[in-house]
Amino acid sequence: MLALAQCVGVQPPPNSIQGSSGSGELESGNSDGRSMDSGRPDSGSASASNPMSGPANETSADEVSTSIATSGSLTDGLADATDSADDVAVATGDSGGGEGVIPFVLDCNAEMPTTGAQLQSGNGTGGQANLAWEIWSNTGRGELTTYNVPAFTASWNEAGGYLGRLGYEWGGFGGNPVPHEQLGTITAHFASRRTGTAGTYSYIGMYGWSTDPCVEWYIVDDSFNYMPGSANNRPINPGNTNLVDQVDLDDGTYLIYTRPTTGTGGTRCAGATQWIQYYSVRTTPRVCGQISLTEHFEAWESLGMDLGNLLEAKILVEVGGGTGRVDLPVANVTVTP
Repeated sequence: MLALAQCVGVQPPPNSIQGSSGSGELESGNSDGRSMDSGRPDSGSASASNPMSGPANETSADEVSTSIATSGSLTDGLADATDSADDVAVATGDSGGGEGVIPFVLDCNAEMPTTGAQLQSGNGTGGQANLAWEIWSNTGRGELTTYNVPAFTASWNEAGGYLGRLGYEWGGFGGNPVPHEQLGTITAHFASRRTGTAGTYSYIGMYGWSTDPCVEWYIVDDSFNYMPGSANNRPINPGNTNLVDQVDLDDGTYLIYTRPTTGTGGTRCAGATQWIQYYSVRTTPRVCGQISLTEHFEAWESLGMDLGNLLEAKILVEVGGGTGRVDLPVANVTVTP
């Protein structure tokens, strides 16, 4: 299995399949709909009966194979001779026997897994490595279906505020969060299909927290509603949002925002009642592609938006009501040392 281990860091290419945004108002409160909910358990404290233990970037042989192809077959993720240079990304690694070159193609038409489904409901956390998951809603009317591969389905039924996410966790039970530079290059790949409605706001993309300073961050690639900040000049929230700059990444343009927020629940920073939110919001929504997290982090830091110790980096579905679902047959976060 040593040769397979070199595939964990293979980075598929960006894919610019575009989604369409609908209509509707974004939320009028805090961006995640949870910050003022003092009854929400701290998402940073996994229970002893369901810990996310051990270093998150230690990957088993089974997880290595799922990083190559979410369909369960190694060959499904490999490029053939008809793939163009624009469609194939190549990474090299030294397995002790010399360099290896393994091409990989992100399949935007991938099907959901047919085995290994586990239904999660209520509020909770679980999993490890790039399969760490969390589900939360303020009414309990949400579900999250996870698999033994990096894919998931988020669904809700008039949930009010709902959040489902999957990816790496460094700050849970027994975790050891460190600056992102110490982890390596963090990249995500996703393919999504959404149906139904999502209430007053919705974010599909990436999400996480860091400490020292306390930061809640978003990278928004798609929405059921108007993309916040990029359609009709709509802000992230009606107040206290600051447009800092814009950056070109992954074949698109992202608007960069900051926003201070306060609350007694929803924060992963122990004892914090106020913190800062960072946003990268894609101006043209899409339903499939690569998200270069490390490059977003570096862009933020170049603008004075510092990140501390990274608690998590997860693919996100977050909505403010409605009844709907998002299928993500590809929901893979990779860390390359």
